[in-house]
Amino acid sequence: MRVLVTGSEGFVGKHVMAYLKGQGFDPVGSDVAGGEVQGSVTDRSFVDNKLSKVDFEAVVHLAGIADLKKTIEDPYRCFEVNCFGTLNMLELASRKKVKRFVYPSSANVYGAPKSNPVTERAPMDPRVPYDYSKVVGENIAMSYFKTKGLPVAITRAWLLFGEFDHPSRAVPFFIRTCLKGEPIKLFNSGRDVTAPSHALNFARLVATILQKDKAVGEAFNFGGEKTLSIRELAERIKSMTNSKSELQMLPPRSEAEKEPQVSYPSTEKMRKLLGYDYEMNLDEGIRRTVEWMKPRS
Repeated sequence: MRVLVTGSEGFVGKHVMAYLKGQGFDPVGSDVAGGEVQGSVTDRSFVDNKLSKVDFEAVVHLAGIADLKKTIEDPYRCFEVNCFGTLNMLELASRKKVKRFVYPSSANVYGAPKSNPVTERAPMDPRVPYDYSKVVGENIAMSYFKTKGLPVAITRAWLLFGEFDHPSRAVPFFIRTCLKGEPIKLFNSGRDVTAPSHALNFARLVATILQKDKAVGEAFNFGGEKTLSIRELAERIKSMTNSKSELQMLPPRSEAEKEPQVSYPSTEKMRKLLGYDYEMNLDEGIRRTVEWMKPRS
């Protein structure tokens, strides 16, 4: 199957491209920063004239702005890329009559959940522009499924990490800090709780969705097998790197962060409906990321 992957030069995009290729797919990358077909999904001329000439049978639409700070500073750009860019790709996919359109949404659509583990039926409670853009993107995608018959499937991932991850994000930040022996700063004492997973496992979910007709019209929560606090994650990385770094318990950065964010998914649906199982455990994922970061720290 030939698969168009938008946002192919991003952290997750690189993992998806590599995994799909390794599984016998024929991925074609497109990104504003490069890829085999360079351009922006917000540019209708690029989508209609250049991307439309590419042969593909499925789309994994990863292109978007995921930096929460940037989406707060410039919500217009956030909605332009994450919503209108998605609309452009859905329209192209509909015209192409693709066999699958995978829309990676986010666990952020749930906001601060009232109960855990979070199921796909939990109410959405977005907080910042990025969250809202993903809610909108999901609804646009499902409208194409219901009115045009486009075979859409949605993912909602919790904390992903791995090689190519942005240095400011939790796992690479902790790894770099530990490798340098610097103090590990834990705001709000690291009390937030999540379910981290290496991006290879997410790529495996994407590959599964591309092959399973049962995925069509459905949304799937995705997170790691282990649930742990940010402090526990930092302690795990410290131990695995044999670091002498000290954990610094700091106050929350804002009043809004005073109450810890405790959020982790139920993965029962993807396991039962898709037969999904993980390929890489948490410690192996951290080890791979550490080895990748050593020469870069």
